[in-house]
Amino acid sequence: MSTSVLYDVPGPKAILRNRLLAVVTILAVAAILAFFVYRFAQTGQFSAQKWGLFTYATIWQQILAALGKTLAAFGVAAVLSILLGFVLSIGRLSDHRWVSVPSTVITEIFRAVPVLVMMMLLYYGLPSVGVKMDPYWAVVIALVAYNGSVLAEALRAGVESLPRGQKEAGYAIGLRKSGVMRLILLPQAIRAMLPVIVAQLVVTMKDTALGFIITYPELLYLAKQFSSNVQFGRPLLQSAFVIGGIYIVMCLLLSGLAKWLEIRMGRAPKAGGGAAGDAAGPGTAPVQPGDPRLHESGTVTEVIATQGGRLAP
Repeated sequence: MSTSVLYDVPGPKAILRNRLLAVVTILAVAAILAFFVYRFAQTGQFSAQKWGLFTYATIWQQILAALGKTLAAFGVAAVLSILLGFVLSIGRLSDHRWVSVPSTVITEIFRAVPVLVMMMLLYYGLPSVGVKMDPYWAVVIALVAYNGSVLAEALRAGVESLPRGQKEAGYAIGLRKSGVMRLILLPQAIRAMLPVIVAQLVVTMKDTALGFIITYPELLYLAKQFSSNVQFGRPLLQSAFVIGGIYIVMCLLLSGLAKWLEIRMGRAPKAGGGAAGDAAGPGTAPVQPGDPRLHESGTVTEVIATQGGRLAP
């Protein structure tokens, strides 16, 4: 009789209780949804007047234009956030205090300031000192500063979570710290932290909606304009449903792209595995037991795995 290592197999009474709880939960959720549908019907939210706004081609042209504004801000902010995250994470991992200390201070400050406050400081605060900023750049810079610092912390945590032997093996085969970071540590950290990176990019996409506070004409700004249309009965909920659905689709597409990248990275050949660990690759010299590169760490198997080589007899 096999048993689970995570929890005890439920007996007949537990199975019956779980089924009853599932039925009660489904009925409760259905009742809540029915109540909302009833209230929407009672208040005329399903009327043709309120939804008639979205039957015009010009309205969808405005929605596409606002979508382009949203994607323009997100695309630039996402790329620059990843670059800033790499720079700050590498700076924090530096052995030189004149590099690590400023990187740490910048990361902690940018992480502590809310995105909306940063946008308002850039757009409303800078003109008081004689610097006028376009709403687009205020949105992008605020998103880059906040999300770049969060990604920097995620990448730093990913690098520090790797086994110490990875770094030692890199030094043992003669790599400098920059080579160890670029060829060994960062690729593994990116693979390990990919879900966190994608989740933060989704947050970046959704935070572009804060730009409506500083009059950036993105999707939420357009939805606010739609909701104040008196001719169509102020379709607030209808605008929220349509614009919210667009955000949901964009986030699902981004998550799907991340899943595809994760699968592709998972299929990539790993050093020391399969045929690479059985025989030395072309042009790779076998590692001798007395090799001077092993005197620091003594991790013979790690050096062999890193080189894809084999121990000479």
